[in-house]
Amino acid sequence: MSITTTSPAEIGNSGNSSNSTNWPEWFSKDQNEAWELFQSLPQPKRNDEPWRFANLKALDLSEFQPAKPVEDKAVLIARSSGLADLAAKLVFANDALIHREVAGLPAGVLLLSLEQAATEHEELFRKHFMSTEARLGSKKFAALHRARLRSGAFVHVPRGVVIERPIEIWHWVEGENATILPHTLIVLGEGASVTVIDRFVSSRDERSLAIAVNDLTVGTNAKLHYVGVQEWSDKATAFHLNTTEVEKEGVSTALQMNLGGAYIRGESDSHLLGEGSRSVMLSINPANGTREIDQRTFQDHFSPRATSDLLYHNALADSSKTIFAGLIKVEEAAHETDAYQKVRNLMLSDEAEANSMPGLEILADNVRCTHGATSGELNEDELFYMMARGIAPKQAAQLIVRGFFGAVLEHLENRDLQDHLGEILDHKLNL
Repeated sequence: MSITTTSPAEIGNSGNSSNSTNWPEWFSKDQNEAWELFQSLPQPKRNDEPWRFANLKALDLSEFQPAKPVEDKAVLIARSSGLADLAAKLVFANDALIHREVAGLPAGVLLLSLEQAATEHEELFRKHFMSTEARLGSKKFAALHRARLRSGAFVHVPRGVVIERPIEIWHWVEGENATILPHTLIVLGEGASVTVIDRFVSSRDERSLAIAVNDLTVGTNAKLHYVGVQEWSDKATAFHLNTTEVEKEGVSTALQMNLGGAYIRGESDSHLLGEGSRSVMLSINPANGTREIDQRTFQDHFSPRATSDLLYHNALADSSKTIFAGLIKVEEAAHETDAYQKVRNLMLSDEAEANSMPGLEILADNVRCTHGATSGELNEDELFYMMARGIAPKQAAQLIVRGFFGAVLEHLENRDLQDHLGEILDHKLNL
C-alpha cells in the first residue's frame, strides 16, 4: 500500500486556511510558507531512522476533513470538569475557543487565544511560537500544524509571579474524520511558577486526527509543571509534539498520559540552555487492543551542571505495541551534567510488542549519564499475595498496573494533582 503525500483533505486550499479573520497579516504569510514547506517535505519512509519500527500506514491522512463547528457547545463546556480548585480554565472545541473563566489570576498574567496573543503581543509571541525546528521525525506534520493552525492557548506568567492553583485547558474534537490542531504556548518569566493541565478529549467514539503542539519556555529560576492528559477515542490518530526550553536554574516537569487513540506519535525535545537547569520528562502509557504508541525524545544539554531525568512506563496488553527511541546528548560546554533515561515495559500479553532504543552522545568531560530499558511480566508473588486475600486475578493484575503507573505520578509535587490523575487512571483501568 502506498502512502499518500496529501494532507487531510488538504485541510483547506492552497492559500491561508486558518479559518479566522483574527490573525495578523504577518502570520497569514507565515502559514503560506509553512504550507509550501509541508508540500515539499517527503512522506516518512521505512528506512528513515526517526520512523524505525513505526506503522507508516497510519500516516495516510487523506480521509480526514477540517473539523466543523461543534453542535452543542454547552454540553462540552459542562463536560469540561476536572480539578475543582483552578486559577483559570479555557475550553476549545474543534479549534474554537468556546469558554473562558478566570477565578483569580494575578495581575500581569496573560491567558489568551493564540490569535489574540499574536495580534496584541507580537514580539513575545514570535519569539517563542514554534521557534525551534522539529527534529525528531515529524517536521512535515509540524509544518502542516503551523500552516493550518486556527487557534490555541497562550499562557504568559511574568517575572516573579507565582500562580498557586492550576490552569486547565480543554481541547475537544467532534465529528467523524474531523481534524484539529491544538496548540499550547507557555512562557514563564524569571522566577515565575505555574501548573498547566492540557486535556485532549474526543466527544464521541469517532475516527479523528489531532496534530497537537506545545511550546514550553521556562525562564531563569522559574518552575513549570505541565501535564497532558490524552483521552482520544480508540479510533483516533494523534501527533503530540513538544519542545521545552529551560534557562538557568529553571525547572520543567512535564507528564504525558496517553490513555486513548489507535495510533499515537509523541515527540518531546528538551533543551537545557542554562547552567543548573532541570528537565523532568514523564510518560504513562496503558496500551491495549491493537493500539500503537510511538514516542521519541531528546534530552539536549547545552550548559554545565544541568540535570535531565526521563521516566516512561508502558503497560502492554493484547496485541498492542510501543516504541521508544530517546537520546541524551551532552554538548561540549555542558560539563558536570547529570542525565538519566529509564523506560520500563510491563508485558501483560505474549502478543504485545515493546521496542526500546535509548542512546547517549557525550561531548563533554566529568558527566554522569545513565540510560536503560527493561521489560518484564507481572510479579507472580504479588499476584499470589493479593489473590490469597480474596482479590480476583483480573482485579489483582489491574492493581499492580495501577501501582506501576503510580510510581511515575509520585514525581509530581502537587498531591491534589497526583490524586486527580490517579482517579483518571482508575477509571481507565476499571478500578
